[in-house]
Amino acid sequence: MRIGELILSLYNKYRNLILYGIIGGCTATLDFLIFSGLTRWTPVHYIVANVISCSTGILCSFLLNRKYNFKVTDHTFRRMLIFFSVGIFGLFLSSVLLKLFIDKWEWNELVSKLASIVIVVIIQFLLNKYISFREDKKEKSNE
Repeated sequence: MRIGELILSLYNKYRNLILYGIIGGCTATLDFLIFSGLTRWTPVHYIVANVISCSTGILCSFLLNRKYNFKVTDHTFRRMLIFFSVGIFGLFLSSVLLKLFIDKWEWNELVSKLASIVIVVIIQFLLNKYISFREDKKEKSNE
């Protein structure tokens, strides 16, 4: 198998996860830029800036994943609420993992952050794939 075929095969197998990662990277960058702009150039408190930037990032991630990754466009409001819940759960889980890794196990902060990102991204991907963007079998059979 040539390298090009191998890459294509891996992409096809892990397409959703790869796109989820790309979209997540883009929306995390958007989150960071909004937070930076609000805290640097406006009198907005950093907590308010964080809520605004995180919410914007989660919303953009939802819209992009909905349209380009999972391609499920029904029940938008319900799916968005679930997606936001998964996002908030991820924030909580990453905080718990950081507390465990850094304070309990005395890992390096950067190693702890990277480990928590990997764990949280995988869990959030699975939750979003199988809950937020799950296709309704009833509706699919009616097509």
